[in-house]
Amino acid sequence: METVTSLDGTVIAYDRLGEGDPLVLVAGASCDRQADAALAGALAERFEVLNYDRRGRGDSTDTQPFAVDREIEDLAAVLEAAHEPAIVVGLSSGAALAARAAAKLSTRALVRWEPPYTTDEPGIAAAKAYTEALQSRLDEGDHDGAFALFLERVGLPAQAIAGMRQSPFWPQGVKLAPTLAYDDAAMGGAVPTDAFGTISTPTMVLAGGASPEMLQLGARAVADAIPGSVFDVLDGQTHDANPDVLAAGVAGFVYGEGSKAS
Repeated sequence: METVTSLDGTVIAYDRLGEGDPLVLVAGASCDRQADAALAGALAERFEVLNYDRRGRGDSTDTQPFAVDREIEDLAAVLEAAHEPAIVVGLSSGAALAARAAAKLSTRALVRWEPPYTTDEPGIAAAKAYTEALQSRLDEGDHDGAFALFLERVGLPAQAIAGMRQSPFWPQGVKLAPTLAYDDAAMGGAVPTDAFGTISTPTMVLAGGASPEMLQLGARAVADAIPGSVFDVLDGQTHDANPDVLAAGVAGFVYGEGSKAS
């Protein structure tokens, strides 16, 4: 484990593995770097991977008050540790943070895996309702309830959530519950077309062919918002993609013949 210190004093922990062009992995909601260890390992076959704990997770600290700009500063510190312009791979809501950072920071390429935006009015209204309910539970100190709300939001039925409460995974999810608000803030509701329209980094947005239609449509809308971006579908993959398949998709974009990131 290595660490860097962000501008506000937050200590950001990360693992560095593999050899090759530097690549920074940005986790999604309710995940620390251990959750993405398998993907980091697959990517490390082609890249030098910096897999970091976002603030408030794993071995990283946290400093209040929170703002999305603080997480962009955290990512900037990790990118500096890479020593040269790096590829940034953002997963799920981490893809939203990665894109907001790419609009402000120097990166070699950006790959976004299924940023979970909704594109219709009912979906956007549901996202707003989730933001309000999540903040209410966190303000009340109900981290257990906040984590359960997140699982409902991503589509788990009540019976499955009840079963998860009995698993060793549950306490870790509750511990990370305050950071759910960080992901929600990075998402920002509807696709932020104005912000994404300023991205000049070569970008690919990926979706899984076996993922819900909402995720595929959201990923395509994100790609449409970024000038010159590439959209592709990984056949047979769900939101929980096979690490080897996703790593191959990243490498294909970065090193493929005619790739914008080559």
